[in-house]
Amino acid sequence: MPARTGEQYVQGLKSAKNNVWIHGEKVEDVPSHPAFKNVVSSIAGLYDLQHEKADKMLYTSEKTGDKVGLSFIAPKTVDDLVRRREMISEWARFTGGMMGRTPDYLNTSVMAFGTAGSFFAQSDPMFAENARNYYDYCRENDVSLTHTLIHPQTNRAKKQSEQNDPYLSARIVEKNKDGIIVKGARLLATLGGVTDEIVVFPSTLNKAASEDDPYAMAFALPNNTEGLKFLCRESFDQGKSEYDHPLSSRFEESDAIVVFDNVLVPWDRVFVGGSSDICNRTYVETNAIVHMAHQVIAKNTVKTEFVLGVILSMMDAIGIDVFPHVKEKASEVMLILETMRSHLFRAEQNASVDKYGNMTPDFVPLNAARNWYPKMYQRMVEIVRILGASGLMGIPTEADFNADDIGPLVHRYTQGAKIDGYERVQLFRLAWDISLSSFGGRQALYEYYFFGDPARMSNIYFDSFNKDPYKEMVQTFLNRVKTTNPNLSGV
Repeated sequence: MPARTGEQYVQGLKSAKNNVWIHGEKVEDVPSHPAFKNVVSSIAGLYDLQHEKADKMLYTSEKTGDKVGLSFIAPKTVDDLVRRREMISEWARFTGGMMGRTPDYLNTSVMAFGTAGSFFAQSDPMFAENARNYYDYCRENDVSLTHTLIHPQTNRAKKQSEQNDPYLSARIVEKNKDGIIVKGARLLATLGGVTDEIVVFPSTLNKAASEDDPYAMAFALPNNTEGLKFLCRESFDQGKSEYDHPLSSRFEESDAIVVFDNVLVPWDRVFVGGSSDICNRTYVETNAIVHMAHQVIAKNTVKTEFVLGVILSMMDAIGIDVFPHVKEKASEVMLILETMRSHLFRAEQNASVDKYGNMTPDFVPLNAARNWYPKMYQRMVEIVRILGASGLMGIPTEADFNADDIGPLVHRYTQGAKIDGYERVQLFRLAWDISLSSFGGRQALYEYYFFGDPARMSNIYFDSFNKDPYKEMVQTFLNRVKTTNPNLSGV
């Protein structure tokens, strides 16, 4: 089956009947449920976009000859990386970068795992074959994926094996001839209720000790597997019009606690079966973290473009583009944008072929960007709030404009410098959905913790940074000063 259409994606969800719960009720039909129907429609739009722009978003599979999604490509040249990034950017523009887990994100990681079979073979040659086969399966069937990486937030001061309830976090409770039995929970499956399958992998950041081997696993399952449940958080889609809630009415991804109630994972779907050592090394040694970071920085570059466009439009709308302090704030976002573009360019142009035969971006600029951007996004949102000021509160609804009694008044008293009231409020409702709504709040938190705790990430970045050349530079300078000062010759 080649790259899917939106309708095929929707019908797949309907027939799967995944075990999804929200607001205390089981969801009988995900695509039609009020909490999910709009985001399902948006994801369907992404799949349709692949066909509308097939020359930029699809490529020919070497295995089947079918046209498949370009986000699955195992890049062999720098041009392949650029093409993949342009495809990622097309999807990001469709959402303004406001969906962090569009399918391309996990497609890049599945590719990295699938082409790094020798890594998974360290435990068992079967696991290598499983990883390769799963990559082929996802690519040829355009499978939409969610994933879960972290343990429940119970007592972070203790290892999983030391928790009061040893079955709280998902763990292997049995291995038999059919596969592994998994019991417990994992966090935090974004798009969990509206995807085909789930990939369970170790954290990209938190390392495990050997005592936690039962919790150290990697596998993939269909979301309708018996015993697998998705417990979704409250929906931020308020069921309002796209005018009133332009982002949350389209791109509410949802996040879910994933419960494994003695779930059987067949052996052919297992990649790691109880090894903390292998799990700790998975993302780095397969280069999955590099390819995922490439997708994220590309998506966040587009997201920055979108937020900048909102800021510039607000400035024009109310005539504040003439004030120096306003220009200064807008220029901050412009500088963030150009810095992100520079990171991407350097990562692609300095790419090299890894031991698995993949052209792999330079991780140094990507790693810098993924540590820096979570903090910069908070500043961007703050600038939206500062420049919007009271205008982010004085935002009537679409119904107010359509009301016979007050409609003309709302039109008159909400107009901008260059646009009418309906257009100005529409723009400012978009700014509000970015910066103040429940959807916007989730976006800010999501970006801040996208790859993990920023403080821990910064510490890891510091520890892994090659500091010697810079210290040597200073020491060389100081030594030169000593040798040219005769008063220090005897010191």
